[in-house]
Amino acid sequence: MKSDPTLGLDDTERGSVADQQMVGKIGRVTGRIGPGVIGEVMVPVRGGTEAFHAYATEGDDEIQTGTRIVVVEYFPPRTVVVTKM
Repeated sequence: MKSDPTLGLDDTERGSVADQQMVGKIGRVTGRIGPGVIGEVMVPVRGGTEAFHAYATEGDDEIQTGTRIVVVEYFPPRTVVVTKM
């Protein structure tokens, strides 16, 4: 569906990632995730791989660098909640 050119670009045309496109994606931890610690993950999106801030689904989980994860929730623009594979 095309957006009205008088209204500017819609989210898809700006390159943002829709929620349904993030949930279920498999990525890898690049910065340790721990209790009270925001980590970092790399997730494939838009034909490349991008970094996102990450929290564990369970607040007391610790996920080490290099661990494969699955995105279970997405908070635009750059935060995800993840679980170990």
